[in-house]
Amino acid sequence: MIQGGDPLTKDPSREASWGTGDPGYKIKAEFNEHHHDRGVVSMARSNDPDSAGSQFFICHGNPRFLDRQYTAFGKLIKGDDVLEKIATTPTRPGDRPVKRMGIESIKIVAADSVK
Repeated sequence: MIQGGDPLTKDPSREASWGTGDPGYKIKAEFNEHHHDRGVVSMARSNDPDSAGSQFFICHGNPRFLDRQYTAFGKLIKGDDVLEKIATTPTRPGDRPVKRMGIESIKIVAADSVK
C-alpha cells in the first residue's frame, strides 16, 4: 500500500515524526463491508479505531485482513499505472521513498456517476 496525508511530511526537518501527523482532530471510525482490494482508499489510524485524521492509504494488493478494521471510503477508477509506479518506487528504511512522491491532482466523483 501507499500512504499519504501526513501534514508533517511537508517539512523535511520533521522527518523523524513523519507518519504521526494529523489535522488537529480525530474522525470516528466508520467500518463497513467494503473489501480492501487493490485501489481501495481507506483511512489510516493508530491502534485506537477512532484516531483517523488526514492520513489515508491506497491498497496496492488485496489486504483483506484490514476489512472491517479500517474505514474504506473510496476506490481508484483511473490511475492504476500511477499506483503501481508509486508502490514499486525504491525505498529506504522505514519504507520511505528515496525520491519524494506527491499528489498533483485528484478528482473525486460520486460513486453513482461511475459506469
